Amino acid sequence: MTTHIHVAYHGHTAWLTLDNPPANTWSEAGLATLARIMDELHERPEIVALVLTGAGEKFFCAGADLHQFASGDAEVAQRVGEAFGRAFDALADFAGVSIAAINGFAMGGGLELALACDIRIAEQQAVLALPEASVGLLPCAGGTQRLTELVGPGWAKRMILCGARVDAPLAHQIGLVEQLVPRGHGREAARLLAEQAERQSPAALRACKRLINEGRHRPQAQVLPLEREQFTALFSDPNQREGVQAFLAKRPARWRYREGEEND
Repeated sequence: MTTHIHVAYHGHTAWLTLDNPPANTWSEAGLATLARIMDELHERPEIVALVLTGAGEKFFCAGADLHQFASGDAEVAQRVGEAFGRAFDALADFAGVSIAAINGFAMGGGLELALACDIRIAEQQAVLALPEASVGLLPCAGGTQRLTELVGPGWAKRMILCGARVDAPLAHQIGLVEQLVPRGHGREAARLLAEQAERQSPAALRACKRLINEGRHRPQAQVLPLEREQFTALFSDPNQREGVQAFLAKRPARWRYREGEEND
């Protein structure tokens, strides 16, 4: 166990559970812990999926602990803001598939945590919001940018500028979450999705994610040639031959996760 975050490994998936009662809020120490965990995962190529969820039944994460900002100290604000940036950017840069299993309220920095993931699964009772402006703050951990990219400027402005809360069914309708599940089924849905990711070639999975992300920031005309280059580059990875041979032999592929590792 680390500060406010439980870490467990099952197969090739890392499970991170936020556990800072009563609302799983972020402290500066908790953010530093998340950044450190992401650094450790970067050194573990066998981990191809990551699931984040909240401890308890009510909160996924209620965002930053506002006690940190009660004094109005700008230096504290800058330090915490930078800690949010380091942690959530490291999460967004995870080479594998990151999945947020939203099992309750995801408010402020809690929703921004989910926005930094690749895929969001919300339980029926979840509520999502970026209410920072109501307390004189703003979303500083990617909220203004990542939310707008997902749901468009209209809904982003409604949630950020007007403080609108979005329940899970509406979040699914507007594209804020990719899957809606009944109460208590978020972890199981995330597990099934992570298992699907584990069946992909690690090198191909990471290359595909890089290309998708490149396409969000670069013109398509630049990314299409890169797509073909990456396709050819996969032929230098032993998993390419293993994947094709396994398919032709109608057997599961046995992936390698480290250089020099033998298929077993």
